[in-house]
Amino acid sequence: MNTLQKWLGPVLFCTCLGGGLTLGWSATTDLNKKRSSEVAVLQNALYDQECGSCHFAYQPGWLPARSWDKIMTGLKDHFGENATLAAEPQRQLTDWLRVHAADHAQGGKIQKMVRSIPAQATPIRITEIPYFQKEHRKLPLRTWKENPQVRSLSHCATCHPQAKEGSFDEHAVRIPNFGPWKD
Repeated sequence: MNTLQKWLGPVLFCTCLGGGLTLGWSATTDLNKKRSSEVAVLQNALYDQECGSCHFAYQPGWLPARSWDKIMTGLKDHFGENATLAAEPQRQLTDWLRVHAADHAQGGKIQKMVRSIPAQATPIRITEIPYFQKEHRKLPLRTWKENPQVRSLSHCATCHPQAKEGSFDEHAVRIPNFGPWKD
């Protein structure tokens, strides 16, 4: 993080990856706090429509490209649902997910996530990633699995109120029926 980012706080950044422009937020809290766990927020109307209409539209930066490939080729049985798409939208989404996958992340928690995945593994759930599991290991089952308002760690936005904005800062966690999470 450079001095300008420290003074500006959250700033919009632009990078070029695979011939496309990536827009996202590089967020910092204040000068006395460490950087929060951020992932680039990308706008894609097709992704929001096709994926976000059924579940939280996970930012592509949470999984490596090989995982997105596996997910997109398995849409006929997408976690028990048939989510097949016409050929052209599927190709467009697969290409977009590959370009913006975690493999292209520049440091931070996303790189820790990617490094924690064994080379031979192709997770199709963010919750399968070792770093994710490490970060959530202290949560008692009563706070999420037995909590009727959460039920699964895959429901990110339930406890991370700024998940859509790419912020997964542990200090901002609010667990329904329990309040703020204190580690």
